[in-house]
Amino acid sequence: MLNPDENVRYVKGVGPRLAEKLGKLGVVTVSDLIYYIPRRYLDRSNVIRISDIKVGEEVTVVGEVKAAKKSITPRQHRKVLNVDIFDGSGYLSGVWFNQLYHADRLTVGTEVAFSGKAVFNYGRLQIINPSYDILREKEDPVHTGRIVPIYPAVAGLSSNMIRRLIKNLIDSGVKVKDPLPQDVIKKNDLMAILPAVRQMHFPDDMLVTSKARRRLVFDEFFFLELGLALRKNRLEQTNKGISHKTEGGLVKQFLDGLPFKLTDSQRKVLSEIAEDMRKSAPMHRLLLGEVGSGKTVVAVAALVMTVQSGYQGAIMAPTEVLAEQHALRLKELLPSTIRSVLLTGGQTSTEKRGIREDIKNGDVDVVIGTHALIQEGIDFKALGLAVVDEQHRFGVRQRISLREKGRMPDILVMTATPIPRTLALTLYGDMDVSILDELPAGRQEIETIVADQKHRDDAYDLIRQQIRMGRQAYVVCPLVDESDKIQIKAASVEVERLRTKVFPDFKVGLLHGQMKREEKDAVMRGFRGGILDILIATTVIEVGIDVPNVTVMLIEDAERFGLSQLHQLRGRIGRGEHKSFCILFADPVTEDAEERMKAIEKISDGFQLAEEDLKIRGEGQLFGPRQSGMPDLRIASLVRDMKILITARDQAFDIIRKDPVLSRPENTLMVDEVKKRFAEGAEWLFSG
Repeated sequence: MLNPDENVRYVKGVGPRLAEKLGKLGVVTVSDLIYYIPRRYLDRSNVIRISDIKVGEEVTVVGEVKAAKKSITPRQHRKVLNVDIFDGSGYLSGVWFNQLYHADRLTVGTEVAFSGKAVFNYGRLQIINPSYDILREKEDPVHTGRIVPIYPAVAGLSSNMIRRLIKNLIDSGVKVKDPLPQDVIKKNDLMAILPAVRQMHFPDDMLVTSKARRRLVFDEFFFLELGLALRKNRLEQTNKGISHKTEGGLVKQFLDGLPFKLTDSQRKVLSEIAEDMRKSAPMHRLLLGEVGSGKTVVAVAALVMTVQSGYQGAIMAPTEVLAEQHALRLKELLPSTIRSVLLTGGQTSTEKRGIREDIKNGDVDVVIGTHALIQEGIDFKALGLAVVDEQHRFGVRQRISLREKGRMPDILVMTATPIPRTLALTLYGDMDVSILDELPAGRQEIETIVADQKHRDDAYDLIRQQIRMGRQAYVVCPLVDESDKIQIKAASVEVERLRTKVFPDFKVGLLHGQMKREEKDAVMRGFRGGILDILIATTVIEVGIDVPNVTVMLIEDAERFGLSQLHQLRGRIGRGEHKSFCILFADPVTEDAEERMKAIEKISDGFQLAEEDLKIRGEGQLFGPRQSGMPDLRIASLVRDMKILITARDQAFDIIRKDPVLSRPENTLMVDEVKKRFAEGAEWLFSG
């Protein structure tokens, strides 16, 4: 009987070569294979005969590939793949555009399941871009049974092969200890772990699969939240922070000197932050805010509070452009008695050496910088508050590194990327959350238009019209230089075309992340000052750029951007008193891309858009490399499993309230499970 921690190569039928392929799927141990859950099931009782299909229906059919033909459409010059299948009752074609690679898998003789909407074109039944699963390859016949588990696969490792390996593992037996306490299992009416695993892979029926999945989803959420609860408790209970003086002459001077009134939402959030900063426990707060909701002003107010209390403050931004924007903004907002300085990697050694000395000696009150802030040799005399902007660009470790620059300073994390509540409960479950959900008065409506190439001249005419009215425009391209592999607009090429052929009467500038700091500074000064009419840029302008006179943004190849990124980019306009326009040139070839374009065109609220984005793309790697140490969700879905998440979170935090460091004997298995799931990030749970 195998141990879950043993290498997967010891499973019957695996061996070193197959183990290497499994490793590409993240399957390294026996436990990884046990929890390599099917992405869906094919229930043969729900499969329809091709002869019984009605046009317009969503159907699943199973048949044998009889032919795969490639062609090119005469007008649009699109490459087309037609794959014909036969199920004994009739023929049906799967049709793909510009996706000929499917022919490598859909070879003649392969048994396949096609799913999608049936249409009738050119005298035959078709499904356009069907989702499909290989059920039986001609050289690899496998008994599929009534309910067939379909697994994610890679080249050289089919769903069939994975199914057989998991069957071998379960039949031979594996030691699986149940890490959940019995009272939690009983209270939440959960299946035992071993039956749940068996039923997820080889279900007796779909009803029991639902119960098995609920158990595994609960486990994923529970141990994630247990780790976050451990972290939050450790920060609050075992570390003594700074008790700030949040009211006084300097804070009053700052607030009275603002050229605008704070929104109700800003006042509420600032009150929450001030309450945290007054406490002796270190603040660990996330500030979620819509694009343009005024997060920076709130953060600056908190920085004034820490300076008033005799400490230093810091803001860490992900890019030099954003750090420079913050430095300019703080010069405008901070009282003249507060000394601020900018520190970035692009500065000379002499400049950085002088700044480091000023920081160490306490001759600087507020430091604005990039990752340079957390490098060795940066020592604060008395860091009281660290602000991390655009948190999704950083990770847990960078956050900790910044905190270690002081003696338990308060941490305020900001992001303009709207996050669904479920995601906030997972990504930032160790933090308190404040939300800015109100835009300042005067923000203008942004009209968003998804366009194709035949409307390009109209878009250029709109830009000309706006510039002649005294406005400015952005043109955003996904790349800096042309790529032979991906033929999409490149900023460096596009700028020459627009300068010479499209807008010869206007001043056109270029901004991208590969430019030297002096070049970027010069371009931004020219654009802010109105010398440049049009700025061609990459996504370096995604965050932090604030030029109220810009009323048009044109985004090339918009289907290649995520919804969150498109919303961030769109948030760079509509900041002045004039109506603004965001034009998205797109040629979506996938269903997901089409859904994204529809969503960005009709939804302006960032939080609503974030929920839609989650539905469209799924969770993916939620925590990714930048959130290293956080376990990815393999089974759970934030969209469909929110109720389970909330229940699991409540249970986890309740356990930590009763046993803050899980020292009781009955909780030993939970400690082991948390460490295993957080893997290399486990030290983050138990360190300050």
